[in-house]
Amino acid sequence: MSGQIVSGSDAIWKDPRAITLLLAATLTIMANATISPALPGIEAEFSGSPNAALLTRFLVPAPSLSVLIFAPVAGWLADRYGRRWMLLLGVVLFAFSGVAGLMLPDLTSIMISRLLLGVAVAMIMTAQTALIGDYFVGDARRSMMGLQTSARNFGGLLFITSAGWLALISSRLPFAIYGAAIILAPLVWRHVTEPDPLRQNKHAAGPEGGTAHARWRMLLAGLALLQMITSLVFFMMPTQLPFFLAAQGGDHAAKTGLMLGMLTLTGAMTGFFYLRINRILQEAGSYALGYTLMAGGFLLLTIDGDLWHSLAMVAIGGGLATVMPNFIALALALSPANRRGIVAGALMASVFLGQILSPAVSIPGIAALGFQGMFRAAAVLLACLALGAAMWALIPGSI
Repeated sequence: MSGQIVSGSDAIWKDPRAITLLLAATLTIMANATISPALPGIEAEFSGSPNAALLTRFLVPAPSLSVLIFAPVAGWLADRYGRRWMLLLGVVLFAFSGVAGLMLPDLTSIMISRLLLGVAVAMIMTAQTALIGDYFVGDARRSMMGLQTSARNFGGLLFITSAGWLALISSRLPFAIYGAAIILAPLVWRHVTEPDPLRQNKHAAGPEGGTAHARWRMLLAGLALLQMITSLVFFMMPTQLPFFLAAQGGDHAAKTGLMLGMLTLTGAMTGFFYLRINRILQEAGSYALGYTLMAGGFLLLTIDGDLWHSLAMVAIGGGLATVMPNFIALALALSPANRRGIVAGALMASVFLGQILSPAVSIPGIAALGFQGMFRAAAVLLACLALGAAMWALIPGSI
């Protein structure tokens, strides 16, 4: 089965490679925030250490910095030396660097382990995405893109919820969740085989077989820029929503958890329908729908009332899950087969760059415009992107 390219979406659930890759996807995007519920306890444990408050708060975004720096390097290494070993080493490093926080004696060593965790995430994300491009074409690849979005959201929901309960027992215990990743190592060893993209390219018909678009580098840069903007806007939810709800009073902590849970769950559920949406609307139409939903969601946040805010989470979560799979699907279709690693690495880096830049943009914006003004500005930007996508959909042969 190692050299086969699956072209039918119905074959995914029968392919152990697909199951393994989707399980790997659950480890990635929300790996940063898994220890969030434990931060107050960690800060209290190391309260006598210099800069304890600052270092504790940086434990969550620290892996993002490593992903931003290392993802393109990981992609280049995966293209040059192979994807299978990259995924296997990434899973092992993820488990050991993540669980190290259980035993390390000080904040500095924990910080180093978090940076190593980011390197592991970069290895897993780039290899896993490139392997999807190598193994699958057509509807199978599009279906895998949607299922990958679902897997990442469900993984985040499961890990963060579990961490919250474990943090009630001990502030260090949430680090143990990362150790579960080691279960994936034998699955990767057994089911993931090293593909030969160049050989596959000869036997796969059409652009999705790996024949590069003449302007693939320029188009990849455009996709990465658009994905960075999308990530920047969306990341206002986990970073600014708690402060927005706190400004309104009431039990904002419980409400924040509920709202972010709805956001994640909606994204996870929407991923299951990505293939159907894409078949009907194609990529341009999917962008238009997704950005329209996100714009509507940010507008709903400007209306007082829990019902409107709940609907906003549904719209934003569903819109993001409609948009995000397009980036990888398009990039894999347009790029040469032997460059899928660096393509995946570039797109992963763009996601985390958007996350890092989001507070730097949103905090001054909120100071100048207020929460509602900032949310309206985000809605206008997203509406412009939706309009641009709709116009793109009307242009024949635009790519």
